[in-house]
Amino acid sequence: MEVIQWLASNFFGIPAILLGFIVLLGLILQKKNSSQIISGTFKAMIGFLIINAGAGVITGALGVFEPMWSEVFGIEGAEFSSFMGQEAFNAKYGSAVTLAMFIGFVINVLLARFTRFKYIYLTGHMMFWTTMIFAGVLIDSATNIPFAALVLILSVFMGIYWTLQPAIVQPYMRKVTGNDQIALGHTSAIVALLASWFGKWFGNKENDSEKIKLPKGLEFLRDSNVITALTMSILFVVGAVILSMKDTPAADALIAQAGEQNFIMYAIIQSFTFAAGIAVVLFGVKMFIGEIVPAFNGIATKLVPGARPALDAPVVFPYAPNAVILGFLGAFAGGLIWLIVLGQTVGYVFVPTMIVLFFHGATAGVFGNATGGVRGALMGGFITATIVAWGQYLMVKTLISSTIPDTAMWAADSDMFVLGPIFKLIGMLFN
Repeated sequence: MEVIQWLASNFFGIPAILLGFIVLLGLILQKKNSSQIISGTFKAMIGFLIINAGAGVITGALGVFEPMWSEVFGIEGAEFSSFMGQEAFNAKYGSAVTLAMFIGFVINVLLARFTRFKYIYLTGHMMFWTTMIFAGVLIDSATNIPFAALVLILSVFMGIYWTLQPAIVQPYMRKVTGNDQIALGHTSAIVALLASWFGKWFGNKENDSEKIKLPKGLEFLRDSNVITALTMSILFVVGAVILSMKDTPAADALIAQAGEQNFIMYAIIQSFTFAAGIAVVLFGVKMFIGEIVPAFNGIATKLVPGARPALDAPVVFPYAPNAVILGFLGAFAGGLIWLIVLGQTVGYVFVPTMIVLFFHGATAGVFGNATGGVRGALMGGFITATIVAWGQYLMVKTLISSTIPDTAMWAADSDMFVLGPIFKLIGMLFN
């Protein structure tokens, strides 16, 4: 029993160690040399730990942004000390998430091997975040859910989702690519489908976005880090200016946080800090995914010959570069609109995360263009903003409020918002 407890505390209970072991196993099974095994295992572990560091930076910036806009709208701000937060959540439940991610991938491979759905999901960072968010929903609903039950539910659901999601989108993916060689493996599937449908119903396929020329001055829109910093700096500055003109105790308390520094300059630094935090997290994800995906892929391709790879959203961007920009512009406009609407109607401060709005809006733009041209691309972007804004509100307020709402404010994606209520119902069964 002591040995089991030791393994639970020092192996399965430490996400970075468990993740490193999974990568180690995958590389050994592929008969990699010792240098590749050591390098891959260490980089995967370091990458995971970097994510924790970035999450702490993001939470700190959100601790300024959310109360700032709460005061602007005159609503009661969220208390950031009342929930667990991503860093503490990783420490307690990260091992369950990592194990479920691995088992879920095995289920995906088995389903692809023995069913007609021949798709292997290879977008590793989406595998990680979807499993993480759904774990947060389950634990929010059932705090005392057993470790084994948590891993089992997550594994089965994720394995099925990673198999069926590419299959459902594939008919429209063929319209985008013109062939059947690759699939979309991304949590923007729901907005890709909606954009395709709305583009078909209300767009004009003949008015293809690729027939128009966009100015070179908009090329910066392709860099999500720049977009995030620019957008958040605008929102922070606007909020800071409004607060500077308000004579309320809450406004005075927020301004006092800047100390001797000018409050507007303080707000600008916080906006770039937020962008930097996301960049740190994405760097960490890129590092550990760069090791775990090849380990997964090597196993999968040997077991499921002829399977189609389900890949990250940018795989569709080269097929309609103009639609990428139009989709993002539609999402950007929608995000700003819903920021105001949510604040004034339901009293919620929407964090219009540009990482999500860019990748999901751009993907929806490409799919919308395939069926409805320019109009379809713009509608796809606006649909994305609508789902992300209202989905974030529902997720943070009702589905994940005690665990990792900080993560849901910037990392939860379209499909997660749609599927989240299912996990809420499952979690309630354990109460």
